[in-house]
Amino acid sequence: MEMADRKDAENKVSEDNNNNQGVVDQSLADREAEDRERQARELKAGLHPLRVEGFWVCYCHLARPSTLPSPTDLHLFKEGIRPLWEDSANCNGGKWIIRFKKAVSGRFWEDLVLALVGDQLDYGDNICGAVLSIRFSEDILSVWNRNASDHQAVMALRDAIKRHLKLPHSYVMEYKPHDASLRDNSSYRNTWLRG
Repeated sequence: MEMADRKDAENKVSEDNNNNQGVVDQSLADREAEDRERQARELKAGLHPLRVEGFWVCYCHLARPSTLPSPTDLHLFKEGIRPLWEDSANCNGGKWIIRFKKAVSGRFWEDLVLALVGDQLDYGDNICGAVLSIRFSEDILSVWNRNASDHQAVMALRDAIKRHLKLPHSYVMEYKPHDASLRDNSSYRNTWLRG
């Protein structure tokens, strides 16, 4: 008799576990459905979820620009785009250049990085990436774009950068197409447009 009672008890526990697993699976499915519905509502409201956890894991461990030796270049580019003039995404483009005193470059760099990761700049699809070049006497921030011949997009990007970074009027922005950089083998000399 004892053996049969034990067997019945084990079967009952097994059934309960299966039922509990079914409840857990259903609860998980309900939560996932709720998440999808919430995301759909947010998208309709003009919001989009940012998936930047991987970025923060790296960014929190980076040295701040003020602690880095000269010369050092920090690059932040969209996935699949290399920070090279010759890269297919960059070859027809150029860059806006802003020169900063060393004491303030880190703040402007961080503001720009957050704007790029958060997709907060107008004409964001035209942006390839950004570079902070730490040099002996100054730091140089550049925002690379895809198409140097689209004058309207180039100027709109300039305006978006100025507006988002709240650049004082004393800061001059210079533009240089990458093909010009290739010709004179320099990123920052002989710029052709100021704004």
